Amino acid sequence: MLRLATWNVNSVRSRLDRVVDWLDRSDIDVLALQETKCRDDQFPYDRFDAAGYEVAHAGINQWNGVAIASRVGLEDVQIAFDGQPGFDRDAADTLFAEPVVDSRAIAATCGGVRVWSLYVPNGRAVTDPHFEYKLDWLARLHDNAEKWLADDPAAQIALVGDWNIAPTDDDVWSVEYFADKTHTTPQERAAFDAFVTTGFSDVVRPYAPGPGVFTYWDYTRLRFPRKEGMKIDFVLASPALAARATAALIDREERKGTGASDHAPVVVEFE
Repeated sequence: MLRLATWNVNSVRSRLDRVVDWLDRSDIDVLALQETKCRDDQFPYDRFDAAGYEVAHAGINQWNGVAIASRVGLEDVQIAFDGQPGFDRDAADTLFAEPVVDSRAIAATCGGVRVWSLYVPNGRAVTDPHFEYKLDWLARLHDNAEKWLADDPAAQIALVGDWNIAPTDDDVWSVEYFADKTHTTPQERAAFDAFVTTGFSDVVRPYAPGPGVFTYWDYTRLRFPRKEGMKIDFVLASPALAARATAALIDREERKGTGASDHAPVVVEFE
């Protein structure tokens, strides 16, 4: 059995005690982290090592950052997927901007499963250059995922993380509120659905169906106590891996209390 989890921790150093304690209590084999918000030399490898986990991390500054922590092996680490696009936050609207490939994707083979920890760009607003960057980023990732399955239909692949997309109306607390915002646009939903069409499946939804089942709640406006959230964190599994899924949960309790991330961890069990 393999217990795989994904969690946007919104700064691993700020929430280190919570994350390490949760790993122990939840008996997690592999944890994909997003928004670590630190450089590689700042990541607290020692605490994870003491807890029995190897870590592969990709972080170049205080923004973004992704990691994989595993106690069942960590092999063939890859930072960024082939053709991953970049974005220049300081000069996105200039003709000669030099795009920077953000720390948004890292992969490793853990216990025979190829795990990708993904932090999909937010998009900001439908009129923002970041929105086009988001769609391009997803399209390039999809091209890779499609090739991986074409090369090996029996591949055990998990595309996990913060997708910054609510693929159905059940995945947001208010359809009206998000009508003119990112995360729910037809373009973003089509980009998410492309992975499903290719053969990847959301292995959490069968065990945690909506409506009203979320993974993210904004810190402002009492969104969490009001149950005004979004479901934007997913585990998409290849056909061979999806067939092994036996249980899944969203640990909403970890969103509670002082110093919590604005995301809850998502856990899937594979036989």
